Amino acid sequence: MTQNQNTKALHDAGVSLWLDDLSRDRIDSGDLQNLIDTKTITGVTTNPAIFGKALTTGDAYTHQLSKLAASGADAQSAVVEMTTDDVRAACDILAPIYRASNGYDGRVSIEVDPRLAKDTDRSVAQAIELANTVDRENVMIKIPGTVEGLPAISKVLAEGISVNVTLIFSLTRYREVVNAWLTGLEGARANGHDLSKIHSVASFFVSRVDSEIDAQLEA
Repeated sequence: MTQNQNTKALHDAGVSLWLDDLSRDRIDSGDLQNLIDTKTITGVTTNPAIFGKALTTGDAYTHQLSKLAASGADAQSAVVEMTTDDVRAACDILAPIYRASNGYDGRVSIEVDPRLAKDTDRSVAQAIELANTVDRENVMIKIPGTVEGLPAISKVLAEGISVNVTLIFSLTRYREVVNAWLTGLEGARANGHDLSKIHSVASFFVSRVDSEIDAQLEA
């Protein structure tokens, strides 16, 4: 199996390459492991759109979906179970990288329902539920950096849960996210959590800014 030298050079320079995609097919076929081995992928991020495409393409979920339907599960709980199963499997695949890097790499992100972006309490509740359901040390919960999301970030971190903050478009919001992160770590320490196990990511949505600027340049 040949390793891509370009991605290896990036990795050797300290760049962590994350795959912005996940599906049952990618896991079961060995494709995710292949990308780790050949493209030096060290993390995975997901979102509802990615899972929506995966769930409606092919038949990888047919058997599990039939069992869930027979058990009386509603659509929302069925989706949560299938997606958290995938994230858990991805966490297991990336676990060796997580251990070898002392938690710096080998993370998998799963997103809180975007419809909760302006509801602090429900965002916190779902973040904790997702972390408990996946039940892997290298899972990371994505929370949007909205005004309502800022206190949610602090509260979830205080529970000892790693967070990936999304929807950051400005330096002002980034500073607010950093303050929320520090508050959360203080809470985690007060709650007796090991801070070395808590890792966080601040995700700038650069592509959205690029798209807007490109449109203005072409106007």
